[in-house]
Amino acid sequence: MRKSVLILVVQLIITGGVWAQETSATAPAEVSESNRLRNQADEKIYQMALRYNDINVAKVKLYELMERNPRNLRYPETLASLYFEMEQYSSSALVAMDMLERDSKNISALEIAAYSLEQVGALERALPHFESLHLLSGDLFSLYKTSYLQYTLKKYDEAMNSVNMLIKNNKAGEQNLTFPTENNQSQEVSMIAAALNLKGLIYKDQGSNNEAKVAFEEALQKSPDFELAKTNLASL
Repeated sequence: MRKSVLILVVQLIITGGVWAQETSATAPAEVSESNRLRNQADEKIYQMALRYNDINVAKVKLYELMERNPRNLRYPETLASLYFEMEQYSSSALVAMDMLERDSKNISALEIAAYSLEQVGALERALPHFESLHLLSGDLFSLYKTSYLQYTLKKYDEAMNSVNMLIKNNKAGEQNLTFPTENNQSQEVSMIAAALNLKGLIYKDQGSNNEAKVAFEEALQKSPDFELAKTNLASL
């Protein structure tokens, strides 16, 4: 689900529109005329390489651009996004974390680092990136991911706090999450229903089955067809 968002970012970069956007946060104050011309040439080759599906040439050009423009974060951001799209998650995580050492509030780097680290199973390292992503952007999906990772890592008090924050947020009722079903299909459910289901799982893991039952039932009130919540309720 979230990967599709990151792929969209990569596609926007591929169009060339991003190359033209110079910002003080990512671009050096001055670029020599010779470097500017070399950058333009390499950017054109990069775009042609992507068009012809020559990923290796595209990556080489990005590395050359990064070496020539060490203060410009556009190029490592593009490289991290490209690695993520290619499902080379270790590489995308490393590039994104290098970016975060230079700009700890870079939303794109936080997102790529969080999801890449999750993909390689480094949940402890992914968690603080999801937490920062929510704090800086207000993104509710990042808050849900935070609560789920906290639950997975058995940080139950923190997970419960995150879940309750999500349940109390009015905007959560306006958003949906996608979950798999038993017939290998998928279904959309309310984010609040998803949070309540997770709340039930936290209670269940702690042996509080009565509270878990109430949470699963509340999840089904929000999304009556929520198969996972039905399964969890039946398991009690």
